[in-house]
Amino acid sequence: MMNTHAALHFRRIGILTIFAVYCVILMGGIVRASGAGMGCPDWPTCFGQWIPPTDESQLPANYHEIYAERGYEDTQFNPVKTWTEYTNRLVGVTIGFLIFLTAWSSRVYRKTDKTIFYLSLGSFFLVGFQGWLGSTVVASNLKPAMITLHMLLALVIVALLIYTIARSQRDFLSQIDTRSLPAKFKTVLIAAMIMTLLQVAMGTQVREAVDFIAREHIERQYWREDFPIIFYIHRSFSSIILFTNLWLSWKLYQTFDKQSLLFRTGLTLAALVIIAILAGISLDRLGVPPIVQPIHLLMANLIFGVQFFLYSCLNYAAKNQARLARHSTG
Repeated sequence: MMNTHAALHFRRIGILTIFAVYCVILMGGIVRASGAGMGCPDWPTCFGQWIPPTDESQLPANYHEIYAERGYEDTQFNPVKTWTEYTNRLVGVTIGFLIFLTAWSSRVYRKTDKTIFYLSLGSFFLVGFQGWLGSTVVASNLKPAMITLHMLLALVIVALLIYTIARSQRDFLSQIDTRSLPAKFKTVLIAAMIMTLLQVAMGTQVREAVDFIAREHIERQYWREDFPIIFYIHRSFSSIILFTNLWLSWKLYQTFDKQSLLFRTGLTLAALVIIAILAGISLDRLGVPPIVQPIHLLMANLIFGVQFFLYSCLNYAAKNQARLARHSTG
């Protein structure tokens, strides 16, 4: 028999872990937008200390030379950037503890659904790899390709956790009646997910171009003049993503009552897409304000997460409906 209390505990920890991963994504966006990526030029310590300094006087007088010898030229202590990066690391450590608790609490499924246990364990190891990759990002002196890989792996971890939690709820999700949805709904949803991933990939390329332009010390309001062609593709593609996701949300709105899970999921998807578009417009028209960049990144990741959750719901519902159809004809 399933220990329902332990299963509920697993789901709560898992959902909290997903929330924490999104917090790390947000913090990563803040770190990158504020230029705080090298706020701590070493890892796992920060300026050689487990708790970073708050004033330059707490560092060796020759710390510039020390870090220049390690390959980090022009290292300049900035307390705001240092503590921004350090906070990002603390949030990452918190995820480590949460993902361990998720894996540990998934033991309740070893007899009823071993896949949940192994997926949770896999997520734990992926988070460990993500931590190592974060140290590699610092060691590479913030190479754009490494930053992009670091972000994409976070997306994979979120998707894996969402699937794991959804699987633990499959008895509930399978009871959702999706037969009133258009036959092409799932196909459009898959297309929307692919478009979101492509948009995120293009967004990382735009971000890398912005990093390069910023290093040229051009005034922020003039950055847009030097944006590459991929920026304009990224901007135009957003209209297709907007209308595709609004269509999905509208069909969910028409099909399900206001208290249903998929109704609320549809509204959430529409809200996230609209916020992401507005953030993108702000970046384009207001000279790439730093405060908007992490919001834009977070919305893109949340959109994919909601789409993936919706896809999981449809899969479990379809499997149950197919099983019932076989029984009725048998």
